[in-house]
Amino acid sequence: MNDPHRKTREQAHSVQDLLRELFPETHRELFGERTSDAPPTLGLYPVADGRLALVHGDQLAEFTPIEPKGRNALHCDLCHYTRSRSEAALYRVVVAARRTRYVTLCTPTGPCQGRAGERGLMALADRIFPIEPIGPDER
Repeated sequence: MNDPHRKTREQAHSVQDLLRELFPETHRELFGERTSDAPPTLGLYPVADGRLALVHGDQLAEFTPIEPKGRNALHCDLCHYTRSRSEAALYRVVVAARRTRYVTLCTPTGPCQGRAGERGLMALADRIFPIEPIGPDER
């Protein structure tokens, strides 16, 4: 029987892995230099308020859900399946000052990432990254 709370192999990351990818300076202070040749983290992770975080190495993008208008089906940009409004969500990603990308993803994203595989996640990451600084405080 499928357990929806069980993490797949692609999503199973230790706290140390996430700390290394999201906060590299803190990781170096706590654990020293990186000793393994493991590939950088790549994945889509749920965060607070229905938002998602796309992590690729030391890059992080925040996907903010928006209310879709209309009644038509949505096409997932990650796994390329067509879904009903109840099975997909529309997200806004700010990639630069006055530049925004809109992405449609299946809900929940776990099975969607499984269908897309690493190539699909890399293609999505290539569309989103690099994120340019928005203000003088983000340089």
